[in-house]
Amino acid sequence: MSRIGKNPVAIPDGVSVELAGQTLTAKGRLGTLSMVVSGEVSASVADGHVTIAPKGETKRARAMWGTTRALVNNMVTGVATGFTRNLEINGVGYRAAVQGNTLTLQLGFSHDVLYPIPEDIRITCERPTAISVSGADRQRVGQVAAEIRAYRRPEPYKGKGVKYTDETIRRKEGKKK
Repeated sequence: MSRIGKNPVAIPDGVSVELAGQTLTAKGRLGTLSMVVSGEVSASVADGHVTIAPKGETKRARAMWGTTRALVNNMVTGVATGFTRNLEINGVGYRAAVQGNTLTLQLGFSHDVLYPIPEDIRITCERPTAISVSGADRQRVGQVAAEIRAYRRPEPYKGKGVKYTDETIRRKEGKKK
């Protein structure tokens, strides 16, 4: 039984949610997001809340109930306040800079790594070793941050590489004499 699906999604001020058929659209100050609601569940918008209910008692319908509610909540939160993922770069000579719509990473390779910034994502570098990825779509923000991290994952011996700021690296002891 889904416990998260029972809770309705509150619509904050400045956000409008519309349901047309099976397409749910949220508009806010950070943009517009839309999703197609699964055929296993039904959605309704009333009294400043979005309510999701399963259409049947099948296992898939119960699973999609909570999943759809979480996706709708992420859409509404995204267009209202947005999502941010912070990355940290560790290593001598490792740095990042935003030049136009390209993120330039120096990660110890013989060449600079150029990452084109997508249209719906904002990337800023407060310091040369700190990257902030933000946007309205939670999945896109996480995907872009994961792609940047994948260029040089943190290694366990010295901790060099690109890591999330809230990530802890399990360190290993080096060779002994």
